[in-house]
Amino acid sequence: MARAAGTQRPTRIQREKTERVLEAALEVFSTYGYRGSTVDQIATQAGMSKPNLLYYFDGKSAIHVALLERLMSTWLAPLRAISGDGDPMDEIRTYVRAKVKMSRDHPRESRLFANEILQGAPHIPSLLTGELKQLVDEKAGILKSWMQAGKLAACDPYHLIFSIWATTQHYADFDVQVRTLLGTDSDQRFEDASTYLETLFLRGLRP
Repeated sequence: MARAAGTQRPTRIQREKTERVLEAALEVFSTYGYRGSTVDQIATQAGMSKPNLLYYFDGKSAIHVALLERLMSTWLAPLRAISGDGDPMDEIRTYVRAKVKMSRDHPRESRLFANEILQGAPHIPSLLTGELKQLVDEKAGILKSWMQAGKLAACDPYHLIFSIWATTQHYADFDVQVRTLLGTDSDQRFEDASTYLETLFLRGLRP
């Protein structure tokens, strides 16, 4: 667990040190994966001694879980924002664009989550079966209701969500490949990706 975060009212210094540890851990974990990372590496990245770091967190696992919990909250915000009262095409367009923007702005977080899933999600099984499952069930229900009302072409709503995840997060998890094959580091690649994916999904879903 996070020691400092467990206090009732963490001080400003405690909050700053906790943030420093988490930022350093994000860099280390997203580069080396959980198994390849050590507390010593994280402490060095944070510019702290190992004993000082361990004042704020119980160990590597506690830091990793704290990062993943924060990531899930941020990463799922665009999915939560899908409203059953909105126009289906507008809601999906907004979601696709938000996911590409997150791949642009938070590539390390995407790689951190991908590494966790590839290892069998040993640190977040309750998040997957609890918060994530409930949210995806809810949004799949909204998509299905739109399909039943003739507002979207019929398809499996879960696989639609998975497809959006796969295509948008590709631009974070495989960014080196994307930049190499496009021959550019320009952020225009994300706008081009948004435009392409928007066309792909909306044309396919138009009733």
